[in-house]
Amino acid sequence: MEHKEHFEVAILVENESGALSRVSGMFTRRGFNIHSLTVGETEDPVFSRMTISAEGDETTRRQIVKQLAKLYNVKEIKVMERDTSVKRELALIKLKNSPDTRSDILSAVDIYRSKIIDLSPNTLCVEITGETTKIDAFIEIVKPYGILEMCRTGVVALERGCHYLRQDNGNTEDSREGE
Repeated sequence: MEHKEHFEVAILVENESGALSRVSGMFTRRGFNIHSLTVGETEDPVFSRMTISAEGDETTRRQIVKQLAKLYNVKEIKVMERDTSVKRELALIKLKNSPDTRSDILSAVDIYRSKIIDLSPNTLCVEITGETTKIDAFIEIVKPYGILEMCRTGVVALERGCHYLRQDNGNTEDSREGE
């Protein structure tokens, strides 16, 4: 039995109505669970980029890629490998704010290189970005102070170096790489 692990798949789709529905519908039909999904317009407004975080073994990853490739508006698919990708997530966390806990919360904010983006007499809102493990650790640290509300973006990822999801992006840097 293969080991299950989290992985991210980057998908370039035509920026049109129904693209997200078709991709998420494929996951539903095949029984794959989506841990997080981010989607947004790319540098070219004709395309949107989706980053889907899922869990499974190598067979599951291959099956997801194979099924995504069958969707007509999917143009590129790439499993974002851990060692060759930069992955980040954003979380906004609203915490109880009291004179008794404020200095401890501010210390955690400083240690985790996050920032206070809103402050009221009874609440404060923290913005934190980083790898999912960093955000999870910060949440565990501040949980005892009272998390009132939280939202997370899900993972976004790019490959390191001169590798691009869109193969025909017209970048000439690739052609000069071997010179």
